[in-house]
Amino acid sequence: MENLIFALDIGTRSVTGIILKRENNMYRLVDYYMKEHHGRYMQDGQIHHVLEVSEVIHHVKETLEKKHGNLVKVCVAAAGRSLKTNTGVASRQINHTPITDEETIKHLELSAVNQAQEQLLTEFSGHEAQFYCVGYSVLHYKLDNEIIGSLIDQSGQVASVEIIATFLPKVVIESLLSALHRAGLELEALTLEPIAAIHVLIPESMRRLNVALVDIGAGTSDIAITNQGTVTAYGMVPNAGDEITEAISDHYLLDFPLAEQAKREVVNNGETVVHDILGFDTTITYADLVAHIEPAIESLASTIAEEIFRLNHVSPKAVMLIGGGSLTPELTKILAAKLNLPTNRVAVRQLDAVQHLIKSDNMPTGPDAVTPIGIAISAQQNPIHYITVHVNEQVIRLFELKQLTIGDALIQANIEINKKYGRPGIAYMIRLNGKHVTLPGELGEQPKILLNDKPATVDTTISNGSKIIIEKGKDGKEPSLTINELLDDIPVITVYFQDQPYELKTTLLVNDEEVSKYYYIQDKDDLIVRQQHTIFEFLSEVSSVHLPNMEAFKIFVNGHPTIIDVGQSTCTVNDKQVSLDYKLRQYDRLDIKYGKKPSIQDILQQLDQSFWHKICVTFQHEPITLKQQQIIIKKDDFEVAEDYILKHHDHITIESRKLTPFIFQDIFRFVDVDLAQANGNFTLLKNGLPTGFDETIQDGDSLEIKWG
Repeated sequence: MENLIFALDIGTRSVTGIILKRENNMYRLVDYYMKEHHGRYMQDGQIHHVLEVSEVIHHVKETLEKKHGNLVKVCVAAAGRSLKTNTGVASRQINHTPITDEETIKHLELSAVNQAQEQLLTEFSGHEAQFYCVGYSVLHYKLDNEIIGSLIDQSGQVASVEIIATFLPKVVIESLLSALHRAGLELEALTLEPIAAIHVLIPESMRRLNVALVDIGAGTSDIAITNQGTVTAYGMVPNAGDEITEAISDHYLLDFPLAEQAKREVVNNGETVVHDILGFDTTITYADLVAHIEPAIESLASTIAEEIFRLNHVSPKAVMLIGGGSLTPELTKILAAKLNLPTNRVAVRQLDAVQHLIKSDNMPTGPDAVTPIGIAISAQQNPIHYITVHVNEQVIRLFELKQLTIGDALIQANIEINKKYGRPGIAYMIRLNGKHVTLPGELGEQPKILLNDKPATVDTTISNGSKIIIEKGKDGKEPSLTINELLDDIPVITVYFQDQPYELKTTLLVNDEEVSKYYYIQDKDDLIVRQQHTIFEFLSEVSSVHLPNMEAFKIFVNGHPTIIDVGQSTCTVNDKQVSLDYKLRQYDRLDIKYGKKPSIQDILQQLDQSFWHKICVTFQHEPITLKQQQIIIKKDDFEVAEDYILKHHDHITIESRKLTPFIFQDIFRFVDVDLAQANGNFTLLKNGLPTGFDETIQDGDSLEIKWG
């Protein structure tokens, strides 16, 4: 049988055998044979009675062997409806230690796959159910429960990943292998039914189009969606050709086999005559059939359309129908209407649409032959094999749906890689400036992986006979860091005082003892980080500066408390007045205006009083100010002058003094005139008129002495 390919389509209603011959890159149909099951021995793609199914397989095998010789190896497909999908989540404490390598993230993803698999084990018969992971995709990475694009170099408390994984139950494969073995056949290659059909109808170059492929069989309708160059989703609905047959059986009072036969004859010939259970003959035309079973057709179309919308979210660009149930009358038109597509965008595809198939006269014509042909070609071009590997001395069999890696083997061995990480070191509990702080220990090391005694990663590919060793990573150590490392280099605060830069001193106290910034922190340490933040503390450290007295300068005037403004010092930071308790910040500019020692004159000025009564006159055309004391100021009953320096809380009294008018003669107390040496006569003038020495004068008067 050189270049011959033997394939079986083991379906719910029947088993179809196909023999193809490979001719370069093309395939020619050599022969085919179909045999129906005697009963409901298969349900939803799962073999429920191995013996009965194996008998049908054996019959198909023997029938073809009579023409083509001994058949030993066969290509088969597992039903796509057997695929199970589930989501999984895994998280890891990173304690603000960023993840720097993809390997750690890959470990996290595999742990999420493990979690998804454990959920399936719980849902399907506990730990007796086993699944092969045939692929997974990352839905989200999260950091502290917030979705993030990548976990690399991100700092936070908890890193997590959510995935969606696809699994194939082991029992599906094992029952299939058992049926083949009993029929005397050896599995040559395996594929999945949706993959097989898509492979021959929708090549990779067409998968950028959003197309739905629907394989309508007897019991179920399998759906696959392509878009953006790949198969994006698989689905199944438990409605197919049998529902149409049952509707015919109910309406025309026929048993199920006769109803199935009538359906095929009407579809193929346009009409048929049936003999019902009451003995009456009825002629059924195509139009009659459509009218009588329209609700069943509507139901099938609605169910398929709803699943397509669920998988694709929108209407696809086109829909291809294959399988015997695709010939249901008017199904293409009704399905197109429900998907809001033109009628020519939903079509039944037959063998003439299969690429790389050489057309011949002996080819079957129906769409139910597409899947068997696809199985033969797809299983040959993209075969799926079993391989056996060893994981920590445990023998593991893997279903080679894709290029397998160490990660796949760990999943199948039920090894959760997160549990192979070393434990984190014991954390320290300390107090920092009165607040409780936890210092996490070092993270444990990631597990060590060896493939055939050589270092490897979870992405390293494996082959049949590979030996994998995974060892637990080393535990992390207790925290080891200095005060300087804890505080990320102790910050230096620089301030400017009177335009000169100063650095604030930092004091570090551990358990009330001063230490350096290189002190290694121990568990239960009480750490105080103290910097001279207030103006008072800062000025106390500056030896060249005396502390300003910020207290208000208060005295008592005639028994009433009075504040002297010029006696009080003021502090300004960044041109705003502050107190000595103000906490200095980085680059603050501090200025101090010191108060002076106030005198009697300062308090009089503040009270808007004057010690002197003054007038201004001109003498000999020169301005002269005359003054006389107009108030008396006493401290403790002693009279004081206006330049007397006051002290805090002094008690003074201010009394008015009786004033006497200024006379011409008073001018000589403020100017130097030697009247004794004057020769000749003189005349005193006031405002140009003669006057005498005892003449009163007023502010603004003009005084003169004329000689001769």
